[in-house]
Amino acid sequence: MTTELTQAPGSAGSERHIPDTVSNAAATPDREQPYGALGLKEDEYLKIREILGRRPTSGELAMYSVMWSEHCSYKSSKIYLRQFGEKVSPAMKKNLMVGMGENAGVVDIGNGWAVTFKGESHNHPSYIEPFQGAATGVGGIVRDIISMGARPVAVMDQLRFGAIDAPDTQRVVDGVVSGISFYANCLGLPNIGGETVFDAVYQGNPLVNVTSVGVLRHEDLHLANAKGAGNKVVLFGARTGGDGIGGASILASDTFSAGGPTKRPSVQVGDPFAEKVLIECCLELFRDELVEGIQDLGAAGISCATSELASNGDGGMFIELEKVLLRDPTLTAEEILMSESQERMMAVVRPDKLDAFLAVVAKWEVETSVLGEVTDTGRLIINWHGEEIVNVEPRTVAVDGPVYERPVAYPSWLDELQADTARSLDRPETGDQLREQFLALLGSPNLADKSWITNQYDTYVLGNTALSFPDDGGMIRVDEESGLGFAIATDANGRYCQLDPAQGARLALAEAYRNVAATGATPVAVTDCLNFGSPENPEVMWQFSKTVEALSDACLEMEIPVTGGNVSFYNQTGTAPIHPTPVIGVLGVIDDVAKRIPSGWQDEGDNIYLLGTTSLELDGSAWAGTIHDHLGGRPPAVNLEAERQLAGLLAAGGSESLLGSAHDLSEGGLGQALAESVLRFGVGARVWLDEVMERDGVDAATALFSESTGRVLVSVPREDDVKFRGLCEGRGYPVARIGVTDKQNPGLEVQDLFTVNLNELQATHRGTLPARFGALIAE
Repeated sequence: MTTELTQAPGSAGSERHIPDTVSNAAATPDREQPYGALGLKEDEYLKIREILGRRPTSGELAMYSVMWSEHCSYKSSKIYLRQFGEKVSPAMKKNLMVGMGENAGVVDIGNGWAVTFKGESHNHPSYIEPFQGAATGVGGIVRDIISMGARPVAVMDQLRFGAIDAPDTQRVVDGVVSGISFYANCLGLPNIGGETVFDAVYQGNPLVNVTSVGVLRHEDLHLANAKGAGNKVVLFGARTGGDGIGGASILASDTFSAGGPTKRPSVQVGDPFAEKVLIECCLELFRDELVEGIQDLGAAGISCATSELASNGDGGMFIELEKVLLRDPTLTAEEILMSESQERMMAVVRPDKLDAFLAVVAKWEVETSVLGEVTDTGRLIINWHGEEIVNVEPRTVAVDGPVYERPVAYPSWLDELQADTARSLDRPETGDQLREQFLALLGSPNLADKSWITNQYDTYVLGNTALSFPDDGGMIRVDEESGLGFAIATDANGRYCQLDPAQGARLALAEAYRNVAATGATPVAVTDCLNFGSPENPEVMWQFSKTVEALSDACLEMEIPVTGGNVSFYNQTGTAPIHPTPVIGVLGVIDDVAKRIPSGWQDEGDNIYLLGTTSLELDGSAWAGTIHDHLGGRPPAVNLEAERQLAGLLAAGGSESLLGSAHDLSEGGLGQALAESVLRFGVGARVWLDEVMERDGVDAATALFSESTGRVLVSVPREDDVKFRGLCEGRGYPVARIGVTDKQNPGLEVQDLFTVNLNELQATHRGTLPARFGALIAE
């Protein structure tokens, strides 16, 4: 891109860069432009020239290159993601206030309250610079929540790291966990759940997915659009710097600005204290009805905010870019357009309310600049010191980008992988063998206690946390007077998805749904964060296509809408992609958080029941991976209607206060659920497997380690036993009494097979992460 060096008027001896102008672009149609270095293909560049009727200016080229990137435009995934909007029933729309296409979905939870929630990925930045990558991932998703008019009330994280003993893993783990805890703790937001997985497949490409949740009154809902000619466009928050340029694509390059600063950092730098002030400032602006439309500045910065606001509104906007407040005065116009500096918002404000708006931001000491106004021209026009450097139809930048139907191919290796079933693996037969493998699973990196991570998070700040680590789902009280609240859980199993991406997606949805139900809440909505390898690999696109098809079908069957989410492609090292990892978040509603159900028993003499049936389903299981280092076969079956029935049963049991605890069965099976239920409050249990083994036709190892779905472990006070069994019989759901809680002998006794005392359970479960990463932070 050619940039002319001139002297700024009235700046005696100072110099500034005058970028390529629209008139200059029209006069020099044959000038070569570095579109390839900016991530654009030749046909995409030619399409831009066709749209504009001329070559783009350097600023326009930069805008299109980032907004047409995979990260911003979803150009490889759009044709599949449309299924989420097409496969919708009336029941799915009933409580949906805002669906896909806005910054975050919004769900009506009753009594005039609504919840907005969304998951996003910040994978690549978190490998390059783990602390800032993860920290700004939190900041970005929280601003999405703010932009809906909501107060953020909680975050969760979904983390995938390389092998726990690999040399580089500690660098990434330390940085990511510190970044998440630093940013969220400084914001004063509780981290109420999530998951952490170690697997060599993520060695050079960790996944850092973050979910944020906010609450709002119905009347406080705000959308991202710029309507009303003459309304002012205001940028407020942190100053714009050089950090993050190229964070959404490969924008940062030496060829971008001749003579200017080079090698801008591609990872943003976050300031949570600035964001905390921004949250309070925005909420006051919303309260006083001073904002017509609002958009956070995330990927692609001002380019994204202006083009998306204009596209969603009346279609026109005029911006004077030199009015942007800068941290770095050497930034060129193109760099200002692309900067992904954090803690910034863009608002559309009526002229008669501008003074009141400016008074509020001044009160909060938030720096602000009025950049321009909404127009009725249908064009996004951006000037730089009186020179027109951008003149585009905003939809061509933000909405009508390229759409690809990438080649799709059934994986050449999949049949062989699926044929390699775990049925042929040796299963333990004696009590000593079962005990040894039970403890090996309990202490394995993916099933071991994650307190080393979660103790770095504040889980109870704000005082509304009803459930958090290590319960099945997080829960927040929304309304102190009524006790109304929500629960949320996120799940994914990359091993299952590698074996069968469609089934893996259904299983992730079912598990997150079941985890929410186990808290006593009723599942109502879904967000997703779909992490895959390169879309240019036909086998990866086959995995992606099957995942979205299966997930959209499953949501339709369960009548639970997808409200939004994120797609992250190019997660691979060299030519080796990660396992398909669709992280599914499910939101549930509970009328009174006082009736929440914890995941472990607390009282003596409660009866322990297993809901659901057990089959020989060890393919892809934690047992197969931990004991035999095996991955092959087909994932467990899942009956989505049975999952709905189970959720209804748990909600009824919770509302009638029949359940002392509930813990879903997933990774590690019954053995892991029993151990975690004992460890939750240190109350032991005596358990027998005979009825389950005889009824379901399975051996003891399968009873303990199978990962069959639709199962939950519950404890029931003796005085409620008859009512509970009647509830199960009335709903026709399989149930078996398998034990009793025991305070006198803390630990786990599996009768006729083995016993493990509480101290050994604790030492095995809690020792793995501290042994690798250092001492546990005291609670």
